[in-house]
Amino acid sequence: MVPNPFLGVFFHWLGGLASGSFYVPYKAVRNWAWEVYWLVGGFFSWIIAPWVLAFLLVPHLHEILHLTPWSVCGWAYFWGAMWGLGGLTFGLTMRYLGMSLGMAVALGFCAAFGTLMPPIFDGSLVRDIHTHTMIVDLFGVLICLCGIAVAGLAGISKEKEMPDDVKKAAIKEFNFTKGILVATFSGVMSASFSYGLAAADPMIKIATDLGVKDLWTGLPQLIIVLLGGFTSNFIWCVLLNIKNRTGYQYFDSKLRGPLPGSDEPIMESAFDAPGEEMIKRAPQRSGVAIAVPQAVHAPMLNNYFFSALAGVTWYMQFFFYTMGASQMGQYKFSSWTLHMSSIIIFSSLWGIALKEWKGASWRTKVLLGIALATLIESTIIIGFGNSLK
Repeated sequence: MVPNPFLGVFFHWLGGLASGSFYVPYKAVRNWAWEVYWLVGGFFSWIIAPWVLAFLLVPHLHEILHLTPWSVCGWAYFWGAMWGLGGLTFGLTMRYLGMSLGMAVALGFCAAFGTLMPPIFDGSLVRDIHTHTMIVDLFGVLICLCGIAVAGLAGISKEKEMPDDVKKAAIKEFNFTKGILVATFSGVMSASFSYGLAAADPMIKIATDLGVKDLWTGLPQLIIVLLGGFTSNFIWCVLLNIKNRTGYQYFDSKLRGPLPGSDEPIMESAFDAPGEEMIKRAPQRSGVAIAVPQAVHAPMLNNYFFSALAGVTWYMQFFFYTMGASQMGQYKFSSWTLHMSSIIIFSSLWGIALKEWKGASWRTKVLLGIALATLIESTIIIGFGNSLK
């Protein structure tokens, strides 16, 4: 099938919409600790959805997995696990730098490393640097990074306008040095998802040789990479279950004594760019339990349903990501930039819908508008650049 870059951009936008929206169902979860509903949702994100959709859409799935060399699976799994670590440290970035500055730094590193490192490693960046397509694509990447920077400025401006009590609650542990170090680690490690997909590229050729449609050739990759991410998050959530004594909540609706708050905000990784609504809703404590009245029950069916819905919605970002990447031709490295920018666009729109920017000055709103326009422009430029080929 002949690549269609503009169709690829459309799929990436659908992925960004899914990523920017996945946390909304979590708002309906009641009386569960963070680690409980995050692991339940993650089980659907990282295990059930990848296998079910690949099984339904990819013929010869078992044969593809069987023919894939162990080294390919190993590296794809490894980078997926590293991506999981980047996500787990994103909460610390918010704790030390605040929502806007932390997100701007982490997302900047994530976008730059996730976009540029794979073509640097495989030599395609140097090989094709003289082509019109590569020049236009790199210009689009630069525009995207500028848009992320302006979004960060808008967020910083908004934080300065926040009342002192709200600002203190949001960034009560502000530490610039620690924050920059953690944000750098989180952003770089979160870009590992891009490395995982690049490591799993041989699976695409195997799938293609077996007659799989181009749109679905990336789905077997997600099974391996997301399994790595599941491992990191599973270990962390189980450790929190043990520490906070919340493991019973998976099976028992009745809360037993005080419900511990979570040490981590409700976040998956740097490129999920969740809205500030999640920060406000997440338990903010450091070793302090949240009192629970007697005979409080968790709505188990409701919680499982909305956690599963959030998890499947989250997975759809990469479902559409692989579809979009299949349309970008040899310049699919630019898919990461498209993915990042579309996430920020739709996350920002959700923030506007949830009135996170209510009360902000016109200067802040103008900065936000410039950021969104710049990010949209970057996706158009990259799509046009790929069409030149």
